[in-house]
Amino acid sequence: MCPCLDFDVDFDDRRRSEVIHYVTEKYGDERVAMIVTYGTIKAKQALKDSSRVMGYPFSVGERLTKAMPPDVMGKGLSLADVHNKEAKRYGEAEELRELLRTDPDSQRVFDTALGLEGLKRQWGVHAAGVIMSSDPLIDIIPIMRRDQDGQVITQFDYPTCEGLGLIKMDFLGLRNLTIVSDAVENIKNNRGEDLILEDLPLDLKPAYDLLASGDTLGVFQLDGGPMRSLLKSMRPDNFEDISAVIALYRPGPMGANSHTNYALRKTGQQEITPIHPELEEPLAEILGTTYGLIVYQEQVMAIAQKVAGFSLGQADILRRAMGKKKKSELDKQYAGFHQGMVDRGYSEAAIKALWDILLPFSDYAFNKAHSAAYGVVSYWTAYLKAVYPAEYMAALLTSVGDDKDKLAMYLNECRKMGITVLPPDVNESSVNFTPVGNDIRFGMGAIRNVGANVVQSMVAAREEKGAFTNFKDFLMKVPAVVCNKRTIESLIKAGAFDSMGHARRPLAMIHEEAIDSVVVLKRNEAVGQFDLFAAITDQEPEDSISIDIPDLPEWEKKDKLSFERDMLGLYVSDHPLQGLEGILSQHADSSITSIVGEEGPADGAIVTIAGMITSLQRRIAKNSGNAYARCEIEDLAGSMEVMFFGQVYGPIAAVLAEDLIVVVRGRLQRRDDGAVTLNAQELTVPDLSEGHSGPVVISMATYKATETVVTQLGDVLRTHPGTSEVQIRLNGSRSVEVMKLGVDMRVNPTPSLFGDLKVLLGPACLDA
Repeated sequence: MCPCLDFDVDFDDRRRSEVIHYVTEKYGDERVAMIVTYGTIKAKQALKDSSRVMGYPFSVGERLTKAMPPDVMGKGLSLADVHNKEAKRYGEAEELRELLRTDPDSQRVFDTALGLEGLKRQWGVHAAGVIMSSDPLIDIIPIMRRDQDGQVITQFDYPTCEGLGLIKMDFLGLRNLTIVSDAVENIKNNRGEDLILEDLPLDLKPAYDLLASGDTLGVFQLDGGPMRSLLKSMRPDNFEDISAVIALYRPGPMGANSHTNYALRKTGQQEITPIHPELEEPLAEILGTTYGLIVYQEQVMAIAQKVAGFSLGQADILRRAMGKKKKSELDKQYAGFHQGMVDRGYSEAAIKALWDILLPFSDYAFNKAHSAAYGVVSYWTAYLKAVYPAEYMAALLTSVGDDKDKLAMYLNECRKMGITVLPPDVNESSVNFTPVGNDIRFGMGAIRNVGANVVQSMVAAREEKGAFTNFKDFLMKVPAVVCNKRTIESLIKAGAFDSMGHARRPLAMIHEEAIDSVVVLKRNEAVGQFDLFAAITDQEPEDSISIDIPDLPEWEKKDKLSFERDMLGLYVSDHPLQGLEGILSQHADSSITSIVGEEGPADGAIVTIAGMITSLQRRIAKNSGNAYARCEIEDLAGSMEVMFFGQVYGPIAAVLAEDLIVVVRGRLQRRDDGAVTLNAQELTVPDLSEGHSGPVVISMATYKATETVVTQLGDVLRTHPGTSEVQIRLNGSRSVEVMKLGVDMRVNPTPSLFGDLKVLLGPACLDA
């Protein structure tokens, strides 16, 4: 039976289950089933499994896998090819062969692993695939029912089901569609605008300006570091460019340098050369929009139709044959392709030149329908980020709420964009991140010890009884489920009561006593006890409760931010490193996020990071008895684990401390489970004053420059006298004005000054 096409459909990931439920209900569960997958044992896994089962230490398997050549375009070297001189990558395995020659234990493990490689390891369920049939599936294939949830699953994998003519639907949950949906909702709530993305024309300048600038962190498919660099060089100005860059930024085209060639040809820096002079005119229409480069599968099919006379069906069969690389099928297809071109008068040289380009391209050819569909979402997200930045970034932050590293990265992006991310607030926050004017309010659902049901209870009380005016009013209005000591303490330390004028420290001191008295009152109310006395005393229940908040100074900034980080997982109202970006970037190779990302340096690379030690653990190795340290180092964009061993640890043991800003050089270690660690080789403590030899530039919005703020700013500057010039950068809606202050306002650019400025004007005031 002829294989059928499969269909890919992306949905908001919160509603994917609804789609599966719908088709199951509509067509019957006897005709709809999820698809089984069978995991095979790959080379590295075979080595590790063999070593473990044979009783060898973990280090034996680890040493063997480290000696294996790295994967190329996601494909690893098979164990059988290690000794196969005909294999293309035979030469890369010399290190492994040397290990096998010199270590009998490694050879025994390798021999056992040879027999394991390729065996089925376990079964699973395809992440998105659903098989649908017009007839009951039990009459066509074996099926099974999963015990946990009763889900019907095929026992044949997808290729076998496809060969039997069954249709596969890929119902994919796409997080970015959820982000887009939330952003549109945010726009309606924050600005009162009903934005219909489907009605947007595909030529809006703000979207292309953002793409050309490379400021695409958080934009669908276009937010990787190298991708942003490519966009800067390409300078997209039409939708065809977005579609092409998505198709080209993949291992295959990048291996052939097609992505760079496209950018250079588009910007006129590289001549557009035809595949062969005879083919320039015939292929001009097909390859014109991609500057003479083959980018899409549809172009392969169109070329076969144009120059070889293939029908659309024949061209599709050619495309499939090229992708599967079966020699017998390729020889058959080439014969028809060759004859078709000969019949149309093309030379052998032209035929060979074209075939030699088409054949390797088919390894990575991308479907334009897929690329264009993704391109629309990329365009929408670019437009939303450019035109509705607060609303879009709020939706983006909500989507990564469970990922501390990504949350820190996008919070840092907000700072760069001039968006202030405000701490959670009991009077304004909801469960998720929400835009408030041009700023973003942190969601209370992300606070430690504060669940979604508690937040929903707070919001319901706020909407029913009005805004909370003070701490006592809050406790009286919210239901008993909110009056939990750990919950209230977490809200205090996260800054959720700051807007009421209460300092965090005194609230933390009295909250337990206050909750005890309020809980008793709420319990009595619940059983109606106060109704018995209300008529006699004429006293409202809340009048019987007295909550005295002592007049105490706030915690030190270091402690305040530390508590905030404990509750939220990261710094929000401020960051100890804010204002030190210049110093950090001078010492570090790149940000920690760039280093630990999938596109970062390879395993074993020597890199340098700069940041603050946020956690420190000192240990003694069980086997050697040597001391070592494990710490977490954080910069403004992310954090990573750093290890200090042996001779490196000894000299700096007394220096290591939490909250210390350091520069660390070391060797990167990428483990198979995806974890990334830096094994330190050198640590230095940078001079934090060295990066401030120039003027201190203070940025603020023009509308915020009120008489009160200007007076307070003058007071701050006068308390830090020095020799550095101060410049005020006023950001208006249509222009920017820079003013230089007089000599009497010169300052000493210390972290203390920067801290005071950020308390007064916000964390982003020193980003210029």
